[in-house]
Amino acid sequence: SGLTGALFREFAFTLAGAVIVSGVIALTLSPMMTSKLLKSHAHQSWFSRLVERVFGALQRFYRRRLDGTIRQRAVFAWIAVLTIVLSGVLYNAINRQLAPAEDQGVLFAFVNAPDHTNLDYLTSYTDPLSEELLKLPERQEMFSITGFPSAQSAFLGLILKPWGERERSDLSVMGELQPKFGNVAGVQIFATAPSAIPVGAGELPIEFVITYPGEYTELADVLEKLNAEAMKSGLFIFTNADLRFSTPQLELVVDKDRANKLGVTMRDVGATLATLLGGNNVNRFTVQGRSYQVIPQVPRAERETAENILKYRVRATDGSMVPLSSFVTLSKSVQPNGLQTFQQLNSATLSGVPFPGRTIGEGIAFLKSKADELFPRGMAYDFKGESRQFVNEGNTLAITFAVALLLIYLVLAAQFESFRDPFVILIGLPATVFGALFVLFVLGEINGMMQNNPPINLGSGTINIYTQIGLVTLIGLIAKHGILMVEFANKLQETEGLDKHTAIKEAAAIRLRPILMTTAAMVIGVVPLLIANGAGAKSRFDIGVIIAAGMAIGTMFTLFITPAVYSYVARDRRRFIADAHQHEDEMAADNVIHGETGHAPKVVSAPANDQDKKGRKKRSDLAEAAE
Repeated sequence: SGLTGALFREFAFTLAGAVIVSGVIALTLSPMMTSKLLKSHAHQSWFSRLVERVFGALQRFYRRRLDGTIRQRAVFAWIAVLTIVLSGVLYNAINRQLAPAEDQGVLFAFVNAPDHTNLDYLTSYTDPLSEELLKLPERQEMFSITGFPSAQSAFLGLILKPWGERERSDLSVMGELQPKFGNVAGVQIFATAPSAIPVGAGELPIEFVITYPGEYTELADVLEKLNAEAMKSGLFIFTNADLRFSTPQLELVVDKDRANKLGVTMRDVGATLATLLGGNNVNRFTVQGRSYQVIPQVPRAERETAENILKYRVRATDGSMVPLSSFVTLSKSVQPNGLQTFQQLNSATLSGVPFPGRTIGEGIAFLKSKADELFPRGMAYDFKGESRQFVNEGNTLAITFAVALLLIYLVLAAQFESFRDPFVILIGLPATVFGALFVLFVLGEINGMMQNNPPINLGSGTINIYTQIGLVTLIGLIAKHGILMVEFANKLQETEGLDKHTAIKEAAAIRLRPILMTTAAMVIGVVPLLIANGAGAKSRFDIGVIIAAGMAIGTMFTLFITPAVYSYVARDRRRFIADAHQHEDEMAADNVIHGETGHAPKVVSAPANDQDKKGRKKRSDLAEAAE
């Protein structure tokens, strides 16, 4: 479901359509073209002879190694179990994120001023910041909105030049800007890049929401502690808490008895202050065809300090103007900057941007662990924006993988009419997943050491939507190798009467070339994904590296693990064939005795002698040559 489901559905329809069309072509167009185009050549070219020699030497080498594998099959069976365990360990060790950060050529900067400041204060910081952004050599365009989304906030956008016209990525530019922003005193400034996929509302990658049915003061205390722990962790380049008791509030305490004596009502006091300080629109007037608002307000010089308010005058009932100072006193207090709710509960949000080389998954895992330590009874957490998407869809890979594996197993069980053979066919999958995850883990470590900015594209090195697609694809790809070996080994048992040990050795050696050709074709096919650059390069690399590494490493394991497991698990089909022949012979003999057929009784074959064995060996050699 969700965003992951949308991407998986597109991938599934594309792959299924391609396989169906290729299957139709393989059954129709390919045989026709073979009959018309392929010719019998008595003399092979030097290249053909070279290829035959190479594959022949490789096959002989593999056959010798396979003999040792069958003799030490217990070791390889344990290797299969070990790859399952190591795959689980690697899966938990690799960092997770919803999608890799892509260079989209856009950076955003947010400026937060203290709650008691105004636009003039904010502009004094945003103007120098804009000049600093204009000096960047990678800049193409820049815009700034001061006073958005509140009077204490500003929003700046930096549009970078196209990839071919600049040498640094957006993360490199952001890494240069963030230390400069951190050195600015008086405001909080942080830069971030937009998410590569649509994730809904949210400003920052991590938005950790704390909900509580109690007072906001308790929420603010816990949020402050959590924010301090987050900054000490070294995982975040910036954090922001949206609940702060830092907004100064001026309270006017009215002496009602004194006001009554002076003939002043509370209504008059409220209306006067609203007119002088509110800045409300009371009317419009037109000059030269243009309409202007009428906004009554005292001059700025007379409303900059609290003491000036006491100088304001209110009209009494007798028509006289009475100063507020005659019946009003001032008191100051601190109030929260805003009271937020989330799912009908009092809430506060801790937002953050992970350091380059760190992921959303690491940040969320850290905040969860600290929440378990710091939260009192009744306080809970939730997520917004990209974090919510990540958490909601974080476990879909395991479910999708399990369902895909189950479906393939059931289809193979129906085709082979056996529950054992599909198990043997799919036994190479853990080794394939291990190979893919191992390479992904290494790339993640390299990215972490280089602050996620290596000299070449190495992908994200994380488990994300695109690597999940690659992992699910491996189930079907690696099953083809097992099918080639197991199906042919079963046929050798049934037609040649070979025992299962000899049959799987013969089948694996004969099927070596198509297995290697399948792997090579798939790995070469994803090379364009591995060398991609520009928009979406990391996403493409993540899919490509999973398929290439999984197929290459998984094939090397499968060539030895599958025969070893087959020799353990597979049925000895010679007994079933012998029983079937005996049943046929008994039926034929019975029919002859009772005169139910005019045909001669079928002659029961005697045990194979040396000449029969030589004939079978010759047919096996012919089959090998045909392959």
